[in-house]
Amino acid sequence: MTVLDVGADAAPPRFDGLRAVVINATLKRSPEPSNTDGLLGVSTRIMEEHGVEVDVVRAVDHEIAVGLWPDMTEHGEDCDDWPGILDQVLAADILVLAGPIWLGDNSSVMRRVVERLYGSSSSLNEAGQYAYYGRVGGCVVTGNEDGVKHCAMNVLYSLQHLGFTIPPQADAGWVGPAGPGPSYLGPGSGGPENDFTNRNTTFMTYNLMHLAALLRSAGGIPAYGNRRSQWDAGCAPDQVNPEHR
Repeated sequence: MTVLDVGADAAPPRFDGLRAVVINATLKRSPEPSNTDGLLGVSTRIMEEHGVEVDVVRAVDHEIAVGLWPDMTEHGEDCDDWPGILDQVLAADILVLAGPIWLGDNSSVMRRVVERLYGSSSSLNEAGQYAYYGRVGGCVVTGNEDGVKHCAMNVLYSLQHLGFTIPPQADAGWVGPAGPGPSYLGPGSGGPENDFTNRNTTFMTYNLMHLAALLRSAGGIPAYGNRRSQWDAGCAPDQVNPEHR
């Protein structure tokens, strides 16, 4: 696995072995066209061309129950597709959350996805760290009104709080002119040709792959000082605990 590009004449880096999950929080069920999916295609194409295995999940096509447990069928719900999606997230090195802007904020579907991710935030990995450690996160936002930075701040804060590592320039978006207007895939919108959006999407994608490769080669985030299992056992480093002198 190539981690760094060392010069202008170097061969394009390969990221074979990396896996990415992209969750599209559009309100539109398949097969209705999604503007968010259109912009995501720029990122997923780059990943796949460099050897990353990519799974795209349109959340609204699944029965994702409301709640804060990994499997809500164990808490009274008749159906919950989230456990299968969570398995994909935990098997991946990269998670990209993407969605539209509604009334200046993230969609209700995005909020549900983040809440369900939060439901597993206390789970631990084999090193005793929180389960999402060692994975990188990014964010894509689309709309035809203002709010990209607000929505991205919300998503990226949530991801890092849960344990994901956020690389530089980890968000991309498109809104066109402020106010009502064409959406990203709308005729004459200029979205797919927009240099600013294409640049940010490209930078985000490569930064996600580079950082994921670095974490993979390093064996994840070093575990010293951040093991929940040690903290709960009273054995955390640099903490005075009369039970473990």
